[in-house]
Amino acid sequence: MNSIFRRHSVRDYTDKAVADVTIHNILKAAMCAPSAGNERPWHFIVVKDKATLQHLSATHRHASMIARASVAIVICGDLDLEIKKSMWIQDCSAATENILIEVEELMLGAVWVGIYPREDRIEYVKKVFSLPVNIIPFSIVPIGYPAVNTDCPDRFDLSRIHYDRWK
Repeated sequence: MNSIFRRHSVRDYTDKAVADVTIHNILKAAMCAPSAGNERPWHFIVVKDKATLQHLSATHRHASMIARASVAIVICGDLDLEIKKSMWIQDCSAATENILIEVEELMLGAVWVGIYPREDRIEYVKKVFSLPVNIIPFSIVPIGYPAVNTDCPDRFDLSRIHYDRWK
């Protein structure tokens, strides 16, 4: 549980490369995510090419940190694998969260860059990778060694918990 409690968004990275075996382990964690009906409608694009990372950093104004990452993983949903309507969104959310937790476990840093459901962002990423019509980019997770070590604040908020009824 410590990885969950320590996890926070990291937007600044050192130049140190993330090893391929580490990326492989991160992807294994992603694919352990729960999936409605075990559809597993996800695909992952691993991006290490600096020019492509730079290109992705222009996806929207909150994506600039992608250019500074060692690697980024683009999480995509495959509509051709969809059996249960629109559940790919939850499945890709779970896979993205698993990536973030595994990254923290490995003492790396990452941040969730939202793509779906913003049409302009979806179209931009689709063009970068020439994605087929059935593949929808969901999120991008830039990953690297944190340039600065920061602590995660305690986010527990008792006022958000309700027992047996809304109060």
